[in-house]
Amino acid sequence: MILAMVPIMTSWPPDPGTLKRPAYRSLVKAIEAAIQNGALKAGERLPTQRKLAYDLKLSVQTVSRAYGKLIETGQIAGEVGRGTFVRAAHDELRMPFVTRKTSRELWDMSILKPVIDHAHEEALQDVLRKVARSLPRSVLDGFRTDFRTAAELAPLKRWLGLCGLDMGDVAVIATNGSTSAMTVALMTAAQPGDLIVTEDIGHHTLRPLTRFLGLRLQGVTVDEGGICPQALEEACRNQGVKAVYIMPNGANPLAFNMTERRRAEVVDIARRHDLLIIENQAWGPLQDAPPPPLAALAPERTLFFTSLTKCLMPGLRVGYLIVPDHLGSAAANRHLVSNWMTTGLMTEIADRWLADGTAEKLLNRQRLALGDRSDYAMRTLEGLSHRTSPNGLHVWIDCRDAQEENDLIAATRREGVAVAPAASFSIGPHFLHTGIRVALGGQSFPDFARGMRVIERAARQLADRPISALGLRA
Repeated sequence: MILAMVPIMTSWPPDPGTLKRPAYRSLVKAIEAAIQNGALKAGERLPTQRKLAYDLKLSVQTVSRAYGKLIETGQIAGEVGRGTFVRAAHDELRMPFVTRKTSRELWDMSILKPVIDHAHEEALQDVLRKVARSLPRSVLDGFRTDFRTAAELAPLKRWLGLCGLDMGDVAVIATNGSTSAMTVALMTAAQPGDLIVTEDIGHHTLRPLTRFLGLRLQGVTVDEGGICPQALEEACRNQGVKAVYIMPNGANPLAFNMTERRRAEVVDIARRHDLLIIENQAWGPLQDAPPPPLAALAPERTLFFTSLTKCLMPGLRVGYLIVPDHLGSAAANRHLVSNWMTTGLMTEIADRWLADGTAEKLLNRQRLALGDRSDYAMRTLEGLSHRTSPNGLHVWIDCRDAQEENDLIAATRREGVAVAPAASFSIGPHFLHTGIRVALGGQSFPDFARGMRVIERAARQLADRPISALGLRA
């Protein structure tokens, strides 16, 4: 007996003539196929049940039943008042770092932290004593953000100047770190269903965050100079991009610093296609004299945020979101509904450190410490494919494919060292960038050095394997 092959439906929307009985089950398969082959992308809004029923010549009940089955299996999500959206294949946050419980058994070189020493402990003790002696009323009973005078803003302006930003006709919102600032920036720049493009390997929380906000996300090709203008231009021409999210200064997992030329090209594309730019400079002014931020090149369309957490102290959850003045009210309202206000005590500590110079002293100390560790890492990894940025918080080590990446992570963990996999940062297909991210801070120097030697030995052993010993390359 010869079995007829049933064609797999790969287009969206499907041809009504390809739907077989029972129609709801055939529609489920069509939507599943469209999700799997990329015709329907994560975050994309599906037609209303009534419209899809009309287009496919089905009953509304049939479409409703198909949607219900897909919701049950977690492939789509219905949200009251907003519609039905495609869920990401891995919707939940994939942490690139180990848990607190596991970290007690490992040298944790997976999470990015600054180098902390006695100077940080002494500075925090000193400021807490001062705050206790002259406790501001706003720390005690503040319940809303107070407007700052020009004099009170002066220390923050100096700090932002170190980031390359000259505050002009912009609005500044203090936030509880970079994650809060990133959330408010995305909520301000885009509406549910809008498309955000970003580097095809980037921030590990961006994919789930855009999903939770009902936004579509697409990775754009990057190389050692940053996001590729041709790929960004093509996405804008073909897909109606709302905003581009960029990590230009070393914080990207690949540790590149976007070149000045690339920044100018991105700004040109953004102006021609009327894109907003979301610029993540969470590391603050750690980098030595990087090119001007995109916010300095295009202040009228850039939402820029930075933080004190990565460059000064992990527990200092204070960040700053700078937006064009015409977006100031919108950003403030979105911050209000998502955070209400910053934590008073943390903001007070940050204000004092910015004003009395402590922040710059700790920054300079951090630059020296990370510079020493970066030098050590590069010497240790000599001959292996790797990258780091000046005073950066991590080093990136390339792997030939996903199998080698998994093997390297497993090998270092057996020796008690945790590192972060490229898979946690992939926005585009994982096979485009395979490797590990190794944090340079968070450990004493002796522990850091021991960890680097473990990683180096494992990486060299795997690099010596012939390609034929690896898994199938994508």
